[in-house]
Amino acid sequence: MQFDDYRQLSFARRDPGVLLVTLDNPEKYNATDEQMHSELARVWRDISEDPETRVAVVTGAGKAFSAGGDLGMVERMAGDHARVSHMLSEMSDLVYNIVNCEKPIVSAINGVAVGAGIVVALLADISICAEDAKLGDGHVKLGVAAGDHAAIIWPLLAGMAKARYYLLTGEMLDGREAERIGLVSKALPREQVLEEALRVADGLARGSQLAIRWTKRSLNNWIRQAGPVFDQSAAYEMLGFLGPDVVEGVAALREKRPPQFPSAPSRPTP
Repeated sequence: MQFDDYRQLSFARRDPGVLLVTLDNPEKYNATDEQMHSELARVWRDISEDPETRVAVVTGAGKAFSAGGDLGMVERMAGDHARVSHMLSEMSDLVYNIVNCEKPIVSAINGVAVGAGIVVALLADISICAEDAKLGDGHVKLGVAAGDHAAIIWPLLAGMAKARYYLLTGEMLDGREAERIGLVSKALPREQVLEEALRVADGLARGSQLAIRWTKRSLNNWIRQAGPVFDQSAAYEMLGFLGPDVVEGVAALREKRPPQFPSAPSRPTP
């Protein structure tokens, strides 16, 4: 199988059956616009069906893993029912295609990972993270629910208390803390991240393929059981894109100021 029709993902094959997938828009810190989001949603199905691939390693070009959703895309979605409906379908594909991919996935989180990028980073079967990488889900700061992966995986990885804290506040955490709370598999100095991810992938590629794939499939039933939680959170996120809070959230980001959400009006001064 060839991957020639992808534009914002690049691919490199390595023996024995390791496919290196790179989010490849470094000028924008691999922020996900409509093109990259679409490619990230479908690539896992292609990888699952690719007879030459035993293991996939995913990383980001340049200094970032992915700087999240492109603000232009967010602005185009706000109030647009057709775009929001399409994104809801694509968001589901992104999550479930990763979960259902037959091949193990290793993420090499080489830098900041937010938005759609952190979906891939944390839903990967094994995650190797830079100690100084910044991770987070800032949906609530944008004015929409944390819906594109967080409710389905953060409580399983880090426990409900930590999931509630980081998803309700939108605070960021670094790779060291992410490893401490169980959000990622391992944290290392940045220059060692890709090397370690490839080392792990090499071991997986040389192992019993049926045993590894069946183990992955069994473990991911924990995630599948949380499917209704994800479906609801995704719907709530998309509902937020049809309201006024997200418009203010984007404006505040553009203008580098605190948001004044319509759902939280300022109290009059006594």
